[in-house]
Amino acid sequence: MRVLVIDPIDPTGEAHLREHAEVMQLDEASQEEIRRAASSADALITRSRVPDDIFQAAPGLRAALIHGTGTDLVPLAAATAHGVAVGHLPGGNVQSVAEYCVMAILMLARNVTAITAALRSGPWDAARRLGAHAHEISGLTAGLVGVGGIGGRLAKMLRDGFGMRVLGNQRRLDRLPPQAQPADLDRLVAESDFIVISAPLTPQTHRLFNAERIARMKPTAWLINVGRGPVIEEAALVDALREQRIGGAMLDVYEHYRLEPGHPYFALDNVVLTPHLAGMTKESRRRMGRQAAEDTLRMLAGERPTHFANPEVWDRFTARFEDRS
Repeated sequence: MRVLVIDPIDPTGEAHLREHAEVMQLDEASQEEIRRAASSADALITRSRVPDDIFQAAPGLRAALIHGTGTDLVPLAAATAHGVAVGHLPGGNVQSVAEYCVMAILMLARNVTAITAALRSGPWDAARRLGAHAHEISGLTAGLVGVGGIGGRLAKMLRDGFGMRVLGNQRRLDRLPPQAQPADLDRLVAESDFIVISAPLTPQTHRLFNAERIARMKPTAWLINVGRGPVIEEAALVDALREQRIGGAMLDVYEHYRLEPGHPYFALDNVVLTPHLAGMTKESRRRMGRQAAEDTLRMLAGERPTHFANPEVWDRFTARFEDRS
């Protein structure tokens, strides 16, 4: 069996894979390189978006494992049509992503990025004066858009740990954790000092934060996105940041998976950018790497993964094993 690992996983998971399969590794690969490597693989593990035609390019694939919670990194309808089982790992990085969001709020509130840049490039006193723009977060309002595992953990940290007022919005407002007050989206946007998006990408959330919604934010508010990039209309956010109509943004995900050189964000000093790593810590990678390996091998043995992203594939998936017997 051959398993293609598109992004490096924790060594414990890789070692477990190597006990049972041949492992092919990629890193920073182009879409064409992914297609070419996958053409000789039985399964793949990914933290990056794979080509939409991956299953046409690699008809031998029988399983795909998404090393994360979201299921939009693999074209599920195409996987089902080709009899490919897809698993994912919800919950494995909840603590890591929630801690990233706390870090983001504290960094933005204390003006850390501007102060650090000023200290490196100018006089001490000028950098120190920027501290006058810092805020305590106790008593400020955080609006959480998407209050699943990550949002629920974050709500508890912010309200119980820092004394923030927490508003929450999701499809079922009656299922919010007790630390988050239910709020419709327009109210949440208008009242929040920090808006944290951890919602999945669905037809309902695509460009949920468009120009009209961004215009309803406080002029001092910050937008933090650890969910999926296309939840925000990127051009509208660039305009708002360029014109300084909001306080700024801290982004870990983008409309297209990688930011290309020359992207407008790079010219702005009121946006903090990280390369889709909010859930990436030694602890979460260790948990998820081992589970990714175990679930991939489970699917290659014709069994269900722990968390099925496309359970409707089951009959087609098992039929492929029967054809090989």
